[in-house]
Amino acid sequence: MFVSVSANIAAMRDDRLAGKLIAEMRARTGLTQAELARAAGMTRSVVNAYERGRRQPGVDALARLAEAAGMQLGLARAQASTVDPERAGRILEQVLELAELLPQRRRGRLAYPTVFARS
Repeated sequence: MFVSVSANIAAMRDDRLAGKLIAEMRARTGLTQAELARAAGMTRSVVNAYERGRRQPGVDALARLAEAAGMQLGLARAQASTVDPERAGRILEQVLELAELLPQRRRGRLAYPTVFARS
C-alpha cells in the first residue's frame, strides 16, 4: 500500500499532520501503538508523542513507521499552476508601457578605471 502526502502550505502549518498520518496508518492496518512501535524499532511512548503532536518525526522515522505498517511513504508534488499565455502577454505589455513612462535620467559618460601597465 502506498500513502501519499500532499505538500500544501495549509497542511504544512499543521503541527499534527505527521501524527494524523501515523494514526491513519495504524487505523488502516489495525495495529496498536505498541505493535507499530515494536515493528519500527521505536518505543510506544515515541509513537504516542508523534500521534499527539508533542514531537515531530523526521522523514526517516515516518518512513520506518510506514514500512512497519506495510506501506510506503511518498510525497506528492503540488500541481503546477497553468499559465494563460494571453494574460501573461497583456501583463507584460502593461509593464513595458509603465516602464516607458518612468522619467529618464541622462547619465554622464562612463569613467573607466586607469589600467596600469606592468614594466
